[in-house]
Amino acid sequence: MRLEGKTAIVTGAGRGLGKGIALKLAQEGASVMICDMVEENAQSVVQEIEASGGKASYQICNVAVLDEVNALFEKTLDAYGKVDILVNNAGINRDSMLHKMSVEQWDQVIAVNLTGTFYMTQAAAKLMREQESGAIINISSASWLGNVGQANYAASKAGVVGLTKTAARELAKKGVTCNAICPGFIETDMTRGVPEKVWDIMVGKIPMGRAGKPSDVANMVAFLASEEADYITGEVINVGGGMVL
Repeated sequence: MRLEGKTAIVTGAGRGLGKGIALKLAQEGASVMICDMVEENAQSVVQEIEASGGKASYQICNVAVLDEVNALFEKTLDAYGKVDILVNNAGINRDSMLHKMSVEQWDQVIAVNLTGTFYMTQAAAKLMREQESGAIINISSASWLGNVGQANYAASKAGVVGLTKTAARELAKKGVTCNAICPGFIETDMTRGVPEKVWDIMVGKIPMGRAGKPSDVANMVAFLASEEADYITGEVINVGGGMVL
């Protein structure tokens, strides 16, 4: 119960990676605010956490809309009185080759993945500076190094890395850490939909010989959110079975 008494916000927590992270933080004792766009999914995660004896609430929120982000933080403060942990996990992809990518595809991905992470991080930073404690964990991606067909996604996730390192420098003296996790090929609803041939190619690039699980990433999030990681900030940590070496 490394996080007992802590309050966490997890964005994009209704399914997949975000759900795995929310469940792990609750298991470690945190009260978790589930942020998602789909109410049915958010409710389901809350019910699962409560059924296991944990504490959770949910708020429907599009992180790319500032008013909705502000409402999310207001509800969290009303419910729990503080924010100790922020996990910026919400993200989308609109893949296309660079020469075919539409402006809309570019704008949508940047709005959610990068601007949304900025809105959330800024709101958390204001609170955490005052309380002089807190942990911000941003979910970037191994694709931040560049990936064919993902100019928008790679750019957004590279931006998240830059934002993370800047936030880490600005918040360090206030006792607040900010780190980024770059998952590799993780088994989620999104990746399960890829053709078998593509799956085999991706897994073939991983030295450990398997796709990751949401729990692999969630375990790292829980560590970075805990007091055990109080002296770690500004880091970019790959969780990908050795895919990025």
